[in-house]
Amino acid sequence: MTGEPPFHPPVVTSPQGRPLDVIELRGLTVDCIVGVFNRERFAAQPLRLDVALFLDTRSAATGGRLANTVNYGRLTGELRFLLEACRFELLESAAEAVCRYVLAPPTGDVPRAQVYAATVRVTKPQALGGMAVPSLQIHRTSEEMEYAREDKPFGRVDIIHEGAGYGVYRLRVRPGGTIPTHVHQQMEESELVLGPGLLLQGKPVERGMAFHWPRGFPHRYDNPTATEQTVLCVDRPRFIPTDEVETEPPAEGLAPATGFSYYPLEAPVAPGSPAERSP
Repeated sequence: MTGEPPFHPPVVTSPQGRPLDVIELRGLTVDCIVGVFNRERFAAQPLRLDVALFLDTRSAATGGRLANTVNYGRLTGELRFLLEACRFELLESAAEAVCRYVLAPPTGDVPRAQVYAATVRVTKPQALGGMAVPSLQIHRTSEEMEYAREDKPFGRVDIIHEGAGYGVYRLRVRPGGTIPTHVHQQMEESELVLGPGLLLQGKPVERGMAFHWPRGFPHRYDNPTATEQTVLCVDRPRFIPTDEVETEPPAEGLAPATGFSYYPLEAPVAPGSPAERSP
């Protein structure tokens, strides 16, 4: 865009002094709630995102497996989900949430390379009515990130980021585990299914499907697989323990869940190829 400075991430080196490889996502534009003024809290506006991920891609180059790099198609959908679900007040919050998410250690059901550092720029093209284009660029490393965790009967929760009016969490459902039927009376909840083997409302659900749970809507997850399964969860406001109220399923059964896919359509690969064996 005219007048906007180019995106120039820094050079980041490994402990051995070798420059790390860089995967970039540029120009991801999402209509979302971001801002502190009343007009910005009720109407979505475009937020543009540029991301640079620093990692070592040599294993992917020689082995041809997505599990050894970052699936940028799926990551784009996950970042779209975060930006739309969180309703940030500040650009600083949006940039920090993205950094903390992409730098989090990978999970077993969604294997990928560890990202060692990230540069994130967020831009509000319409914030000043064309007079200027405000943006914020930050850089973070995995070494400086700490993620609290909470053990749960269904598995564990990774606390990715908590802001003034939202919280971002990874729900990690152990093999055979269940997030029992429950409702929320205060929080609104949005969830993106990351793993490939969960049951939602008792039925199989595809990875990349996102769901919004209104207050009072009963929902549950079951993991019938032998692998931990992960759900990316955004609560508004941040998680309130007393607001997760277990309940008996309705007599007529749990209502079907209507979701939206955030992942690109992925055509099947050739049988027996290394990519096919990547989850």
